[in-house]
Amino acid sequence: MAEEVTWGHPGALGLAGFGLNTILLQIHNLGLIPGEVALIYGFFWGGTAQVIAGIIDGRRGDTFGLTAFTSYGLFWIGLSFIFLLKWLNVAEVTGPGLAWAFICWGIFTAYMTIGTFKISKLHIFIFATLTILFFMLAAHFFGNIPAKPCAIEGIICGAAATYGSAAVIMHAQFGRWILPIGLL
Repeated sequence: MAEEVTWGHPGALGLAGFGLNTILLQIHNLGLIPGEVALIYGFFWGGTAQVIAGIIDGRRGDTFGLTAFTSYGLFWIGLSFIFLLKWLNVAEVTGPGLAWAFICWGIFTAYMTIGTFKISKLHIFIFATLTILFFMLAAHFFGNIPAKPCAIEGIICGAAATYGSAAVIMHAQFGRWILPIGLL
């Protein structure tokens, strides 16, 4: 009989990849670093790390985690790839094209937010602020608002996800919630 493998909680990895990469991109949106840094990390940390976390969640039977982490990981890979193609002069990237993509991601995130109502207050906050961020980014790429308010909203969202990663790590190490997440 084969020994059953116990998988660790992938939330720490997925939330770190999402949260810190989101902060990194928003630091770019504030004009403090070039975009290449955030998008290169988007391929690997924001993207690949979340896809791995999603697959582990799927293995553990968590449909929400599978869908969230895998989707947002592929979001980062896709966004990075779009800009790579632009930098290589292979594809044209337009504001309205990005705006419509962010609207689609906002819709997806809005219904994923409903799924967080059975997880924790922190998850609700992360997904609600991410929904707002996607619609703000759509407005930005349609030319209606500047990047700075989007960046501030994104840093808030990314910081909440990073806090969640730290909370999961500490819970795994100490066997109790050192950093509360408001379990529902």
